[in-house]
Amino acid sequence: MRIEDFRKVIERREYVEKISSGEWAEGIEECQKKEVEILSEDVNSTIVFLKEECTADEYSWISEVIDILVEKTQSRELIECYKKLMTKFPEEYDTYKIAECVEFAEAALSEGGDNG
Repeated sequence: MRIEDFRKVIERREYVEKISSGEWAEGIEECQKKEVEILSEDVNSTIVFLKEECTADEYSWISEVIDILVEKTQSRELIECYKKLMTKFPEEYDTYKIAECVEFAEAALSEGGDNG
């Protein structure tokens, strides 16, 4: 996984959020697509990233795209790893309603089959 590229996309996503005052803005979808692209390139290295390097902030931003990511990769291991981070980042879990994001991701997994 290209961690530095991912972190640059997150920085850009945070900037777009800030200048748009929380409203949907041009650039958000572009950032989300780049996040999914980077996170899906090598699922195994993404899992390692989640387990070892992912910050609370990054975890919360991934929640925006976890369903798209799981739909694309069809990786059960990826969603299980992401779910385990709920206990590591309980504040983000509550604040960003990550349980709902995980439900959507699990639905995307079951709809597309299970290749992971």
